[in-house]
Amino acid sequence: MTQTSEGVDGLVRQRLRALRHAQGLSLGDLAERAHLSPSTLSRIENGQRRLALDQLVTLARALDTGLDELVEMQNQEVVSHPSTDHGQDALRWRIRHAPDSVILRRRVTGPPPAPDRLRAHPGHEWLVVLSGTLTLLLGERRYRVDTNQSAEFDTMLPHAFGAEGGPVDVLMIVDPEARKGHRDDEVP
Repeated sequence: MTQTSEGVDGLVRQRLRALRHAQGLSLGDLAERAHLSPSTLSRIENGQRRLALDQLVTLARALDTGLDELVEMQNQEVVSHPSTDHGQDALRWRIRHAPDSVILRRRVTGPPPAPDRLRAHPGHEWLVVLSGTLTLLLGERRYRVDTNQSAEFDTMLPHAFGAEGGPVDVLMIVDPEARKGHRDDEVP
């Protein structure tokens, strides 16, 4: 996909304004940091003044960001397609900015295993129940997680999942350490 210089110009102006707002800076605050007048900064943001490279460098420094963050074009895919986890009723998506973490969609169908079968491994997991009621065993504790509720836990706690009253669809984010602890043939 090619971008016109007008498209790049507009994107940079939007990013400047968004970064200023995200940092809670007024036009005057940023203008002072960048040694510009507030009216000049306003005209830059609104497209009434040409963007000059030296001003972009100054503004990037004033916003504590890199010039590449202001001008880099997004040519990465926005929509991603899942892959299947082998041997499981599960889908997996990669997280672009955390490539070693994954998003998993799992279907849990049976009761949780016996307490002596709980697993522990390094890492951290977050989940949300999309449908059904999940039983989450964490060490000695038992939690009921209903549709649209979430849970987050350190996977060094022995843990297991089970379905209560029928199948449960769960969406999970698994960090790199926790991912290493999951085997392809098991539902965590």
